[in-house]
Amino acid sequence: MIRTYKPGHKSADATKKIKTGRHSSYSNKKNVNTKKTPEKTKTIFPKGSGPGSDSLRVMVLGGLEEVGRNMTLIECNKEIIIIDMGLQFPEDSMPGIDYIIPNIEYLKDKKDWIKGVIITHGHYDHIGGIPHIMGEIGNPPMFMGKMTAGLVRKRQEEYKSAPSLKIKEIDDSETVKFSNSFNVEFLRVNHSIPDCFAAIISTPYGKLIHTGDFIIDFSPVNDKPADLQRIAEIGNKGVLLLMSDSTDAIHPGYQISESSIGEEMSKLFDKIDGRIIIGTFASQLSRVQKIFDLAKKFNRKVNLQGRSMINNVDVAYKIGYLKFDPKIIIEDKDLNKLPDSKVIIIGTGAQGEKNAFLRRVVSNEHRFIHLKKGDTVLFSSSVIPGNERSIQNLTDMVVRQGAKVVNYKMFDIHAGGHAKQEDLKLMMRLVKPEYFMPIEANHYMLQSHAELAEQVGISKENIFVADNGQVVEFKKQTNNVFGKLTEEKVPADYVMVDGLGVGDVSEIVLRDRRMMSGDGMIVIIATIDAQTGDVIGNPDIISRGFIYMKESRELIEKTRMKVKKIVKDKNPLTATDDDIIKNKIRNDMGQFLFQKTKRRPMVLPVIIKV
Repeated sequence: MIRTYKPGHKSADATKKIKTGRHSSYSNKKNVNTKKTPEKTKTIFPKGSGPGSDSLRVMVLGGLEEVGRNMTLIECNKEIIIIDMGLQFPEDSMPGIDYIIPNIEYLKDKKDWIKGVIITHGHYDHIGGIPHIMGEIGNPPMFMGKMTAGLVRKRQEEYKSAPSLKIKEIDDSETVKFSNSFNVEFLRVNHSIPDCFAAIISTPYGKLIHTGDFIIDFSPVNDKPADLQRIAEIGNKGVLLLMSDSTDAIHPGYQISESSIGEEMSKLFDKIDGRIIIGTFASQLSRVQKIFDLAKKFNRKVNLQGRSMINNVDVAYKIGYLKFDPKIIIEDKDLNKLPDSKVIIIGTGAQGEKNAFLRRVVSNEHRFIHLKKGDTVLFSSSVIPGNERSIQNLTDMVVRQGAKVVNYKMFDIHAGGHAKQEDLKLMMRLVKPEYFMPIEANHYMLQSHAELAEQVGISKENIFVADNGQVVEFKKQTNNVFGKLTEEKVPADYVMVDGLGVGDVSEIVLRDRRMMSGDGMIVIIATIDAQTGDVIGNPDIISRGFIYMKESRELIEKTRMKVKKIVKDKNPLTATDDDIIKNKIRNDMGQFLFQKTKRRPMVLPVIIKV
């Protein structure tokens, strides 16, 4: 079935007539513009690069230097399509930040160029930025699978000022004509959530494939396996560029099937007499389905914990992707009415997140659930890099309270949602792209994926390991298409979401927060005569996270005397200039306190004039 977004456009199928060159003269390390091709002719990359020029441009605004914040732009003939709009969870150096979204500065004056948005699947690192971004870019139509649409609509409801989205649900039998330049087919792929699609984008320059997140699973749970034959057929017709998931590119071998996880869990459940508490990702719906199946098999009831877990299960059940008897679910208040051997609790927090279900339980902050001897806690997820210490601390707290711990290193109770090295090589061999671009991972993972591409025969010069915002460009010369990783970059820095603020927290604010969390702050309140500029009485001192004032009386008194001296020694011409006095106190007291303590607290002067 072909769905036409704008009627009357010429078919993009004419792109099949375009011949593409097998080799390029451009590496991902140097900006070289002349070199002999295999045909012994000189190839000069055509001039005139830039927005709206006669070229095909690919720009990734997030997902090339981190796991998360995925967003890709494809631009041709003043037309743009967007793939994904994700969020990234904050790093340890970002205190107070809720999450980070892509920078869309490049799109703000190109709203009429945007022909549509493709969402590959329903994980937050691919949909989390939608409420913040869609209104800023003109709210173009969006295309996604049924399950993804349910999750996107559910999240959008939480943002009252966000626009009503124009969502069109798709499946793998459809082709969508976005514009003259873009004709898109959808290819079902498997992941840890149902309804995941790769995008096959036909352009006047050739076909591009964006895989989204994927694994090759021949027996997925509640989903159809990817059609490898169709992937091979697409590859045989010619693919200009493959953009492929790199999250597990550093791990050798094949990813195990989600269906095998149920078998391992069944063996565990058979041996456990007490309560079973399972921590996993709220989006791991295939895992949740297996747990429901096992609950029925072992005659246990299921209690769901965590808002995202409850919402995702509700959405998936209503559209038929999760299949279970609703009577199997019990509320918190009914947990103590059942024997421990009849209870399974599923919740979030297997990564040690501060406010998630598992953390609240081990900290005795949960209203109904407290750990006890006989409980078994299953960590049904792998460790996301950077979370190792949080998970170890959480595990220690679980064991100290008498419960047992089982994780994926002890038993196969977690299957990753990303293709490992042999799966990635299989995808490349099937697609046989002329150019290859690893995406969706940290730089070292991208580089590992690039090395795999060389192993399967893709020329090193045709592999682009880019940074966020770096432009990949394709241009025609005679009957060939040549690609290049350019030096051009579009804005792709962090846009941080903090409470209701979007983008209003800068690096300066984060620096101040880090300073306060490191050495604390000291507030110096000085009352000054408005006429003479003299200090009235002794300045008041407030310390937060710097010193314990009751045990530092000598330092406090010296600080007061130092402040009085700073104000007394001021320039008479600036006696009543608040800013000059504040800066003098801030600078001189900062140096004084460092000399006395070897710490650098944030100094906050407050001047009160009377």
